[in-house]
Amino acid sequence: MDSLITAAARALAAGDPLGALKRVALRDDPPALALRGIAMAQLGDLGRAKALLQSAARAFGAKEAVARARCVVAGAEIAFASRDLGWSATALAAARATLEERGDRANAAHAGYLEVRRLVLIGRLDEAEQALSTLDPAPLSPAIRTAHELVVAGIAIRRLRTKPAGEALARARAAAREARIPALIAEVESAFELLAAPAARLIARGGERPLRLAEVEALFASEVCVVDACRHSVRKRHTVVSLATRPVLFALVRALGEAWPGEVTRDALVARAFGAKTADESHRARLRVEIGRLRALLRPLVEVNATPGGFALAPRRRADGRQEAFELAVLARPVEEEHAAVLAFLADGEAWSSGALALALGTSQRTVQRALEALAAAGKAQSIGDGRARRWMTPPLPGFTTTLLLPPPLPVG
Repeated sequence: MDSLITAAARALAAGDPLGALKRVALRDDPPALALRGIAMAQLGDLGRAKALLQSAARAFGAKEAVARARCVVAGAEIAFASRDLGWSATALAAARATLEERGDRANAAHAGYLEVRRLVLIGRLDEAEQALSTLDPAPLSPAIRTAHELVVAGIAIRRLRTKPAGEALARARAAAREARIPALIAEVESAFELLAAPAARLIARGGERPLRLAEVEALFASEVCVVDACRHSVRKRHTVVSLATRPVLFALVRALGEAWPGEVTRDALVARAFGAKTADESHRARLRVEIGRLRALLRPLVEVNATPGGFALAPRRRADGRQEAFELAVLARPVEEEHAAVLAFLADGEAWSSGALALALGTSQRTVQRALEALAAAGKAQSIGDGRARRWMTPPLPGFTTTLLLPPPLPVG
Protein backbone atom coordinates (compact mmCIF):
# COMPACT_ATOMS: atom_id res chain seq x y z
CA MET A 1 0.00 0.00 0.00
CA ASP A 2 1.49 3.37 -1.01
CA SER A 3 2.04 6.28 1.32
CA LEU A 4 -0.93 8.35 0.07
CA ILE A 5 -3.35 5.50 0.63
CA THR A 6 -1.93 4.91 4.11
CA ALA A 7 -2.18 8.61 4.96
CA ALA A 8 -5.76 8.80 3.66
CA ALA A 9 -6.76 5.75 5.72
CA ARG A 10 -5.27 7.30 8.85
CA ALA A 11 -7.12 10.55 8.18
CA LEU A 12 -10.43 8.67 7.90
CA ALA A 13 -9.73 6.75 11.11
CA ALA A 14 -9.20 10.10 12.84
CA GLY A 15 -12.48 11.50 11.48
CA ASP A 16 -10.87 13.80 8.89
CA PRO A 17 -12.61 13.03 5.56
CA LEU A 18 -11.39 16.22 3.88
CA GLY A 19 -7.80 15.32 4.72
CA ALA A 20 -8.35 11.90 3.16
CA LEU A 21 -9.88 13.36 0.00
CA LYS A 22 -6.93 15.70 -0.47
CA ARG A 23 -4.74 12.64 -0.89
CA VAL A 24 -6.90 10.41 -3.10
CA ALA A 25 -9.52 12.63 -4.77
CA LEU A 26 -7.98 12.35 -8.24
CA ARG A 27 -7.21 8.61 -8.12
CA ASP A 28 -9.38 5.83 -9.55
CA ASP A 29 -7.55 2.71 -8.37
CA PRO A 30 -9.64 0.39 -6.13
CA PRO A 31 -8.11 1.38 -2.76
CA ALA A 32 -8.56 5.05 -3.56
CA LEU A 33 -12.17 4.49 -4.69
CA ALA A 34 -12.92 2.72 -1.41
CA LEU A 35 -11.35 5.48 0.69
CA ARG A 36 -13.14 8.15 -1.32
CA GLY A 37 -16.42 6.32 -0.69
CA ILE A 38 -15.83 6.23 3.06
CA ALA A 39 -14.85 9.90 3.04
CA MET A 40 -18.03 10.86 1.17
CA ALA A 41 -20.06 8.86 3.69
CA GLN A 42 -18.46 10.77 6.55
CA LEU A 43 -19.33 14.01 4.76
CA GLY A 44 -22.97 12.90 4.40
CA ASP A 45 -23.13 12.24 0.65
CA LEU A 46 -24.38 8.68 1.08
CA GLY A 47 -25.51 8.17 -2.52
CA ARG A 48 -22.08 9.02 -3.93
CA ALA A 49 -20.41 7.00 -1.17
CA LYS A 50 -22.43 3.90 -2.04
CA ALA A 51 -21.56 4.18 -5.74
CA LEU A 52 -17.85 4.59 -5.03
CA LEU A 53 -17.74 1.57 -2.71
CA GLN A 54 -19.58 -0.58 -5.23
CA SER A 55 -17.06 0.43 -7.90
CA ALA A 56 -14.20 -0.38 -5.56
CA ALA A 57 -15.62 -3.80 -4.68
CA ARG A 58 -15.96 -4.69 -8.37
CA ALA A 59 -12.43 -3.49 -9.13
CA PHE A 60 -10.70 -5.53 -6.43
CA GLY A 61 -9.43 -8.85 -7.79
CA ALA A 62 -10.24 -12.34 -6.57
CA LYS A 63 -7.08 -12.38 -4.45
CA GLU A 64 -8.12 -9.23 -2.62
CA ALA A 65 -10.84 -10.80 -0.49
CA VAL A 66 -10.05 -8.65 2.54
CA ALA A 67 -10.40 -5.42 0.58
CA ARG A 68 -13.71 -6.57 -0.91
CA ALA A 69 -14.96 -7.60 2.53
CA ARG A 70 -14.09 -4.15 3.87
CA CYS A 71 -16.13 -2.62 1.07
CA VAL A 72 -19.11 -4.79 2.05
CA VAL A 73 -18.82 -3.63 5.66
CA ALA A 74 -18.54 0.02 4.63
CA GLY A 75 -21.54 -0.43 2.32
CA ALA A 76 -23.56 -1.90 5.17
CA GLU A 77 -22.69 1.07 7.35
CA ILE A 78 -23.89 3.43 4.64
CA ALA A 79 -27.10 1.41 4.30
CA PHE A 80 -27.62 1.66 8.06
CA ALA A 81 -26.96 5.41 8.05
CA SER A 82 -29.47 5.87 5.21
CA ARG A 83 -31.94 3.61 7.04
CA ASP A 84 -31.97 1.04 4.25
CA LEU A 85 -32.52 -1.84 6.66
CA GLY A 86 -33.14 -4.46 4.00
CA TRP A 87 -29.45 -5.06 3.30
CA SER A 88 -28.20 -8.64 3.35
CA ALA A 89 -27.19 -9.82 6.81
CA THR A 90 -25.75 -12.91 5.11
CA ALA A 91 -23.34 -10.84 3.01
CA LEU A 92 -22.26 -8.90 6.07
CA ALA A 93 -21.74 -12.10 8.07
CA ALA A 94 -19.63 -13.54 5.22
CA ALA A 95 -17.54 -10.37 5.08
CA ARG A 96 -17.07 -10.49 8.83
CA ALA A 97 -15.93 -14.13 8.66
CA THR A 98 -13.42 -13.27 5.93
CA LEU A 99 -11.99 -10.42 7.98
CA GLU A 100 -11.69 -12.58 11.09
CA GLU A 101 -9.93 -15.35 9.13
CA ARG A 102 -7.44 -12.85 7.70
CA GLY A 103 -6.70 -11.23 11.05
CA ASP A 104 -8.52 -7.91 10.54
CA ARG A 105 -10.17 -7.92 13.95
CA ALA A 106 -11.06 -4.24 14.00
CA ASN A 107 -13.16 -4.32 10.82
CA ALA A 108 -14.62 -7.71 11.78
CA ALA A 109 -15.77 -6.23 15.07
CA HIS A 110 -17.15 -3.21 13.24
CA ALA A 111 -19.25 -5.55 11.09
CA GLY A 112 -20.55 -7.24 14.23
CA TYR A 113 -21.58 -3.95 15.79
CA LEU A 114 -23.39 -2.92 12.61
CA GLU A 115 -25.59 -6.01 12.81
CA VAL A 116 -26.24 -5.44 16.52
CA ARG A 117 -27.20 -1.81 15.90
CA ARG A 118 -29.61 -2.91 13.19
CA LEU A 119 -31.23 -5.41 15.57
CA VAL A 120 -31.61 -2.72 18.23
CA LEU A 121 -33.15 -0.30 15.76
CA ILE A 122 -35.84 -2.76 14.68
CA GLY A 123 -36.56 -3.77 18.27
CA ARG A 124 -35.07 -7.28 18.34
CA LEU A 125 -33.38 -6.66 21.67
CA ASP A 126 -32.90 -10.26 22.79
CA GLU A 127 -31.08 -11.10 19.55
CA ALA A 128 -29.03 -7.92 19.87
CA GLU A 129 -27.93 -8.79 23.40
CA GLN A 130 -27.00 -12.32 22.34
CA ALA A 131 -24.93 -11.03 19.43
CA LEU A 132 -23.32 -8.36 21.62
CA SER A 133 -22.20 -10.99 24.13
CA THR A 134 -19.94 -12.54 21.47
CA LEU A 135 -18.03 -9.27 20.92
CA ASP A 136 -15.07 -8.28 23.11
CA PRO A 137 -14.18 -4.58 22.68
CA ALA A 138 -11.26 -4.58 25.14
CA PRO A 139 -8.40 -5.14 22.66
CA LEU A 140 -9.87 -2.84 20.00
CA SER A 141 -9.52 0.85 19.21
CA PRO A 142 -11.20 3.59 21.27
CA ALA A 143 -13.64 4.24 18.42
CA ILE A 144 -14.80 0.61 18.41
CA ARG A 145 -15.06 0.62 22.21
CA THR A 146 -17.24 3.70 21.95
CA ALA A 147 -19.51 1.91 19.47
CA HIS A 148 -19.75 -1.05 21.86
CA GLU A 149 -20.79 1.10 24.81
CA LEU A 150 -23.29 3.04 22.71
CA VAL A 151 -24.96 -0.23 21.75
CA VAL A 152 -25.00 -1.37 25.39
CA ALA A 153 -26.56 1.96 26.37
CA GLY A 154 -29.09 1.78 23.54
CA ILE A 155 -30.34 -1.62 24.64
CA ALA A 156 -30.51 -0.50 28.27
CA ILE A 157 -32.46 2.64 27.33
CA ARG A 158 -34.95 0.64 25.28
CA ARG A 159 -35.40 -1.70 28.25
CA LEU A 160 -35.78 1.28 30.64
CA ARG A 161 -32.66 0.44 32.64
CA THR A 162 -31.33 3.92 33.10
CA LYS A 163 -28.51 3.23 35.58
CA PRO A 164 -26.74 0.67 33.31
CA ALA A 165 -27.40 3.03 30.39
CA GLY A 166 -25.72 5.93 32.19
CA GLU A 167 -22.74 3.76 33.16
CA ALA A 168 -22.31 2.59 29.55
CA LEU A 169 -22.51 6.16 28.28
CA ALA A 170 -19.86 7.26 30.79
CA ARG A 171 -17.55 4.57 29.40
CA ALA A 172 -18.48 5.63 25.86
CA ARG A 173 -17.63 9.26 26.67
CA ALA A 174 -14.19 8.28 27.96
CA ALA A 175 -13.49 6.11 24.90
CA ALA A 176 -14.74 8.80 22.48
CA ARG A 177 -12.50 11.42 24.05
CA GLU A 178 -9.59 9.01 23.78
CA ALA A 179 -10.44 8.52 20.08
CA ARG A 180 -10.55 12.32 19.57
CA ILE A 181 -13.21 12.05 16.85
CA PRO A 182 -15.60 15.03 17.12
CA ALA A 183 -18.56 13.25 15.49
CA LEU A 184 -18.23 10.35 17.92
CA ILE A 185 -18.03 12.67 20.92
CA ALA A 186 -21.15 14.50 19.68
CA GLU A 187 -23.03 11.20 19.32
CA VAL A 188 -22.25 10.26 22.92
CA GLU A 189 -23.29 13.66 24.23
CA SER A 190 -26.55 13.38 22.28
CA ALA A 191 -27.21 10.04 23.96
CA PHE A 192 -26.63 11.64 27.37
CA GLU A 193 -29.22 14.28 26.51
CA LEU A 194 -31.69 11.48 25.79
CA LEU A 195 -31.52 10.34 29.41
CA ALA A 196 -32.25 13.83 30.72
CA ALA A 197 -35.05 14.74 28.29
CA PRO A 198 -38.77 14.32 29.08
CA ALA A 199 -39.84 10.88 27.90
CA ALA A 200 -43.53 10.74 28.78
CA ARG A 201 -46.39 12.52 30.56
CA LEU A 202 -47.84 11.37 33.87
CA ILE A 203 -51.59 11.98 34.21
CA ALA A 204 -52.94 11.47 37.72
CA ARG A 205 -55.69 12.94 39.88
CA GLY A 206 -56.63 15.60 37.34
CA GLY A 207 -53.10 16.90 36.71
CA GLU A 208 -50.17 16.02 34.52
CA ARG A 209 -46.41 16.51 34.43
CA PRO A 210 -43.48 15.35 32.27
CA LEU A 211 -41.33 12.38 33.28
CA ARG A 212 -37.73 11.56 32.41
CA LEU A 213 -36.73 7.99 31.59
CA ALA A 214 -35.42 7.38 35.11
CA GLU A 215 -38.74 8.55 36.54
CA VAL A 216 -40.64 6.22 34.21
CA GLU A 217 -38.43 3.36 35.38
CA ALA A 218 -39.13 4.27 39.03
CA LEU A 219 -42.87 4.46 38.32
CA PHE A 220 -42.89 0.94 36.91
CA ALA A 221 -40.98 -0.34 39.94
CA SER A 222 -43.45 1.26 42.36
CA GLU A 223 -46.80 -0.01 43.64
CA VAL A 224 -48.70 2.38 41.36
CA CYS A 225 -51.11 0.78 38.89
CA VAL A 226 -50.13 2.30 35.53
CA VAL A 227 -52.33 2.63 32.47
CA ASP A 228 -49.53 2.71 29.92
CA ALA A 229 -50.63 4.57 26.80
CA CYS A 230 -47.13 4.18 25.32
CA ARG A 231 -47.54 0.40 25.04
CA HIS A 232 -51.32 0.02 25.41
CA SER A 233 -51.15 -2.03 28.58
CA VAL A 234 -52.06 -1.89 32.25
CA ARG A 235 -49.36 -2.87 34.72
CA LYS A 236 -48.45 -2.96 38.37
CA ARG A 237 -44.85 -3.97 38.99
CA HIS A 238 -44.38 -7.41 37.40
CA THR A 239 -48.02 -7.97 36.44
CA VAL A 240 -48.81 -6.70 32.95
CA VAL A 241 -52.07 -6.95 31.02
CA SER A 242 -51.50 -6.10 27.36
CA LEU A 243 -54.34 -4.49 25.44
CA ALA A 244 -52.24 -3.77 22.34
CA THR A 245 -54.63 -5.79 20.16
CA ARG A 246 -57.78 -4.54 21.95
CA PRO A 247 -58.05 -0.82 21.08
CA VAL A 248 -61.63 -0.45 22.31
CA LEU A 249 -60.78 -1.92 25.71
CA PHE A 250 -57.71 0.26 26.01
CA ALA A 251 -59.72 3.39 25.10
CA LEU A 252 -62.12 2.51 27.92
CA VAL A 253 -59.44 1.90 30.55
CA ARG A 254 -57.54 5.04 29.58
CA ALA A 255 -60.68 7.15 29.95
CA LEU A 256 -61.35 5.56 33.33
CA GLY A 257 -57.71 6.01 34.35
CA GLU A 258 -57.64 9.70 33.48
CA ALA A 259 -60.82 10.26 35.53
CA TRP A 260 -59.71 8.20 38.54
CA PRO A 261 -60.69 8.40 41.37
CA GLY A 262 -63.79 9.82 39.77
CA GLU A 263 -66.22 8.15 37.41
CA VAL A 264 -66.86 8.43 33.66
CA THR A 265 -70.41 8.60 32.33
CA ARG A 266 -71.67 5.94 29.99
CA ASP A 267 -72.19 8.46 27.20
CA ALA A 268 -68.62 9.71 27.58
CA LEU A 269 -67.28 6.15 27.42
CA VAL A 270 -69.33 5.44 24.31
CA ALA A 271 -67.91 8.55 22.65
CA ARG A 272 -64.35 7.70 23.67
CA ALA A 273 -64.40 4.01 22.69
CA PHE A 274 -66.79 3.93 19.73
CA GLY A 275 -66.54 7.46 18.35
CA ALA A 276 -70.29 7.96 18.54
CA LYS A 277 -71.51 11.51 19.05
CA THR A 278 -74.72 10.31 20.69
CA ALA A 279 -75.27 7.03 22.50
CA ASP A 280 -78.28 4.88 21.63
CA GLU A 281 -79.37 1.60 23.20
CA SER A 282 -77.16 -0.49 20.89
CA HIS A 283 -74.11 1.52 21.96
CA ARG A 284 -75.01 1.04 25.63
CA ALA A 285 -75.44 -2.68 25.11
CA ARG A 286 -72.07 -2.91 23.41
CA LEU A 287 -70.53 -0.88 26.21
CA ARG A 288 -71.82 -3.37 28.78
CA VAL A 289 -70.24 -6.21 26.82
CA GLU A 290 -66.87 -4.44 26.47
CA ILE A 291 -66.84 -3.42 30.14
CA GLY A 292 -67.43 -7.06 31.06
CA ARG A 293 -64.45 -8.10 28.97
CA LEU A 294 -62.31 -5.34 30.46
CA ARG A 295 -63.36 -6.29 33.99
CA ALA A 296 -62.30 -9.90 33.41
CA LEU A 297 -58.89 -8.96 31.96
CA LEU A 298 -58.06 -6.43 34.67
CA ARG A 299 -59.19 -8.56 37.62
CA PRO A 300 -55.56 -9.25 38.74
CA LEU A 301 -54.88 -5.51 38.97
CA VAL A 302 -57.97 -3.38 39.49
CA GLU A 303 -61.75 -3.56 39.67
CA VAL A 304 -64.10 -1.91 37.18
CA ASN A 305 -67.23 -0.94 39.10
CA ALA A 306 -70.56 0.39 37.93
CA THR A 307 -71.66 3.68 39.49
CA PRO A 308 -74.98 5.51 39.34
CA GLY A 309 -73.62 7.71 36.57
CA GLY A 310 -71.29 5.35 34.71
CA PHE A 311 -68.17 3.36 35.64
CA ALA A 312 -65.04 3.86 37.75
CA LEU A 313 -61.83 2.03 38.58
CA ALA A 314 -61.43 0.87 42.16
CA PRO A 315 -58.89 -1.07 44.26
CA ARG A 316 -59.21 -4.83 44.46
CA ARG A 317 -60.76 -6.26 47.60
CA ARG A 318 -58.85 -8.60 49.84
CA ALA A 319 -60.19 -11.93 51.04
CA ASP A 320 -61.39 -10.18 54.24
CA GLY A 321 -63.41 -7.69 52.18
CA ARG A 322 -61.14 -4.72 52.84
CA GLN A 323 -59.75 -2.73 49.90
CA GLU A 324 -56.05 -2.76 49.08
CA ALA A 325 -53.95 0.41 49.24
CA PHE A 326 -54.14 1.79 45.73
CA GLU A 327 -52.79 4.53 43.50
CA LEU A 328 -53.32 4.83 39.75
CA ALA A 329 -51.78 6.94 36.98
CA VAL A 330 -51.83 7.15 33.21
CA LEU A 331 -48.51 7.23 31.36
CA ALA A 332 -48.92 9.01 28.02
CA ARG A 333 -46.59 9.87 25.17
CA PRO A 334 -44.93 13.29 25.37
CA VAL A 335 -46.53 14.18 22.04
CA GLU A 336 -49.57 12.23 20.87
CA GLU A 337 -50.18 11.84 17.16
CA GLU A 338 -52.27 9.52 15.03
CA HIS A 339 -49.06 8.21 13.45
CA ALA A 340 -46.84 8.60 16.51
CA ALA A 341 -44.87 5.39 15.91
CA VAL A 342 -43.81 6.52 12.43
CA LEU A 343 -42.92 9.96 13.76
CA ALA A 344 -40.82 8.37 16.50
CA PHE A 345 -38.51 6.77 13.96
CA LEU A 346 -38.39 9.84 11.71
CA ALA A 347 -37.50 11.97 14.74
CA ASP A 348 -33.97 10.54 14.85
CA GLY A 349 -33.12 12.99 12.07
CA GLU A 350 -32.16 10.29 9.55
CA ALA A 351 -33.75 9.72 6.14
CA TRP A 352 -35.89 6.55 6.13
CA SER A 353 -37.33 4.52 3.28
CA SER A 354 -40.92 3.34 3.66
CA GLY A 355 -39.67 -0.25 3.44
CA ALA A 356 -37.25 0.25 6.34
CA LEU A 357 -40.00 1.85 8.43
CA ALA A 358 -42.29 -1.09 7.70
CA LEU A 359 -39.57 -3.51 8.80
CA ALA A 360 -38.88 -1.58 12.00
CA LEU A 361 -42.57 -1.21 12.84
CA GLY A 362 -43.51 -4.77 11.94
CA THR A 363 -46.30 -3.67 9.62
CA SER A 364 -47.00 -3.51 5.89
CA GLN A 365 -45.23 -1.07 3.62
CA ARG A 366 -48.56 0.20 2.29
CA THR A 367 -49.72 1.05 5.83
CA VAL A 368 -46.52 3.02 6.37
CA GLN A 369 -46.90 4.78 3.03
CA ARG A 370 -50.41 5.93 3.96
CA ALA A 371 -49.12 7.24 7.28
CA LEU A 372 -46.25 9.08 5.58
CA GLU A 373 -48.62 10.66 3.07
CA ALA A 374 -50.87 11.85 5.90
CA LEU A 375 -47.90 13.27 7.80
CA ALA A 376 -46.61 14.98 4.65
CA ALA A 377 -50.02 16.55 4.05
CA ALA A 378 -49.94 17.88 7.60
CA GLY A 379 -46.43 19.28 7.09
CA LYS A 380 -44.89 16.91 9.65
CA ALA A 381 -42.78 14.85 7.23
CA GLN A 382 -41.10 15.44 3.90
CA SER A 383 -39.67 13.23 1.21
CA ILE A 384 -36.50 13.47 -0.84
CA GLY A 385 -35.72 11.53 -4.01
CA ASP A 386 -37.99 9.46 -6.21
CA GLY A 387 -38.90 5.83 -6.70
CA ARG A 388 -36.82 3.32 -4.77
CA ALA A 389 -34.47 6.12 -3.70
CA ARG A 390 -37.26 8.03 -1.97
CA ARG A 391 -36.55 8.79 1.68
CA TRP A 392 -38.61 10.41 4.42
CA MET A 393 -37.49 12.59 7.28
CA THR A 394 -38.63 15.21 9.77
CA PRO A 395 -36.82 17.37 12.32
CA PRO A 396 -36.48 15.84 15.80
CA LEU A 397 -39.20 16.69 18.31
CA PRO A 398 -37.61 19.57 20.27
CA GLY A 399 -36.80 18.75 23.87
CA PHE A 400 -38.23 15.24 23.91
CA THR A 401 -36.84 11.73 23.80
CA THR A 402 -38.81 9.43 21.52
CA THR A 403 -37.80 6.17 23.24
CA LEU A 404 -41.27 5.53 24.59
CA LEU A 405 -42.86 6.16 21.21
CA LEU A 406 -41.11 3.16 19.70
CA PRO A 407 -43.01 -0.11 19.33
CA PRO A 408 -40.91 -2.88 20.97
CA PRO A 409 -42.53 -3.91 24.28
CA LEU A 410 -41.20 -2.74 27.61
CA PRO A 411 -39.93 -5.38 30.06
CA VAL A 412 -42.48 -7.15 32.20
CA GLY A 413 -40.08 -8.04 35.00
